[in-house]
Amino acid sequence: MPHTSELPRIRLLLVDDQILVRQGLQAMLSLEPDLEIVGTAENGETAIAQVTALQPDVVLMDVRMPVMNGTTATQILCEQVPGIKILVLSTYDEDQDVTAALQAGAKGYLLKDMPSDELANAIRSIHRGYTQLAPGLLERLTIASPSSTPKPIPSEFAQLTPRELDVAKLVAIGATNQEIAQQLFISESTVKTHLNNIFVRLNLKNRSQLAIFANGFEQSARA
Repeated sequence: MPHTSELPRIRLLLVDDQILVRQGLQAMLSLEPDLEIVGTAENGETAIAQVTALQPDVVLMDVRMPVMNGTTATQILCEQVPGIKILVLSTYDEDQDVTAALQAGAKGYLLKDMPSDELANAIRSIHRGYTQLAPGLLERLTIASPSSTPKPIPSEFAQLTPRELDVAKLVAIGATNQEIAQQLFISESTVKTHLNNIFVRLNLKNRSQLAIFANGFEQSARA
């Protein structure tokens, strides 16, 4: 890991309806030399205005807020501001909250009880383009209920090459580009090329959607 003086500055917007949470996050994250808190917002509507005015690199977004919730704000921001990176930080880990946030375009979903140093590292990871999920969320989202009927294997996967299928399966278990490259003995740039091809062929927007989609494929294949 590079020395802190070599890390790029990351501009952060903190969005939470509880002022004590906003103040606590600001005090905690401001201790990190590469993290700059450029503003805060108390709901999704204010967050949209703040993103336009302040142009942060990463938005730390709560989910359940008055006026406009975090999922709606995330969807609007991802449509209006291409390239914006949104990391959900919530008290709630219900499946519907997690799935809705990821489908809206969030690059990750973490819980507020995580250690501060892990949150700082997660923000850096999101800024670099990786996905972050709280432990256990991905696995839980892909478990079908006992009464559900397994879905057929998506025909879209027939469009992928064997190597692209390998990449998709590794994304499904949370592997980073570096880990995928090491396991498949290819370069990280080749991994990125495969991912871009997969996104286009499967009509997916981001890594989070691919993870959910690929997990569904794996569950169906094993059924």
